[in-house]
Amino acid sequence: MNKPLVGAFLAALLLGAGAAPVVAAEPAQQAQEAAFKTGPEAKAVTFAGTVALSNCSGSVVRSPDSAPTDPALVLSNGHCLESGFPGPGEVVVDQPSSRTFTLLNASGDGVGTLKASKIAYGTMTDTDLSLYETTSTYQQIEDSYGIQALELETAHPTAGTAITVASGYWKRTYSCDIDGFVHQLKEGRWTWKDSVRYTPECQTIGGTSGSPVIDDATGKVVAVNNTGNESGQECTDNNPCEVDENGEVTVREGINYAQQTYNMVPCIGAGSKIDLDREGCGLPKP
Repeated sequence: MNKPLVGAFLAALLLGAGAAPVVAAEPAQQAQEAAFKTGPEAKAVTFAGTVALSNCSGSVVRSPDSAPTDPALVLSNGHCLESGFPGPGEVVVDQPSSRTFTLLNASGDGVGTLKASKIAYGTMTDTDLSLYETTSTYQQIEDSYGIQALELETAHPTAGTAITVASGYWKRTYSCDIDGFVHQLKEGRWTWKDSVRYTPECQTIGGTSGSPVIDDATGKVVAVNNTGNESGQECTDNNPCEVDENGEVTVREGINYAQQTYNMVPCIGAGSKIDLDREGCGLPKP
């Protein structure tokens, strides 16, 4: 994994919801929600909406159905949780958290601090992601800082797509293409499914863990950056290996990877609540 970077944790092993009532919206509210959902035309990828954690990177994200008054969600990696790496098969849901995130503007300048109210979801099983619910709504963030959340793509990405990995920790971007997809990506005790493989240009490093992987054409988040093979070892910590449908193992030294996010979008319900029983939700359950 792209090692988390934080003073006390530098010795760590790896790289680094209930439904709201339906009411008729007032015309002004309807216009506001329409503008929120549509947003401006996609522009060149910037740092706007990314965040820096104490040890990793992340981003403020929303589903296409999120409302301005919903609590904002911050996306990062499961291995970036302040509680440590979840074990294989472990799923963290609705755990209190007071973690803070530095919100960045388009230029990469820190413009404010967001605070978590809880870890809404976190795991390193099948995928490597965490979602924090914050104490601010999407509208409050936009009103205070002029920054909109990054929208999550709802469809499986395609090979050859031009992407940008935007690290809020390092205030650095990495540009490359999606090279393909990995049936199983194994690293140490963990196994991830249908992982994104980058072309060699994306040489992500420790601290880029949790960075949003953004489709350059749409500006939407298609994955979350999480790992890379550092020294050519096979299936060890910091050296993930690829396993195909027939069990054949391939090692690609120097190649980096991400975990797709489209399958978590159906899990996000009204009020930003994570509901693992919602139709189409592809996240592992506890």
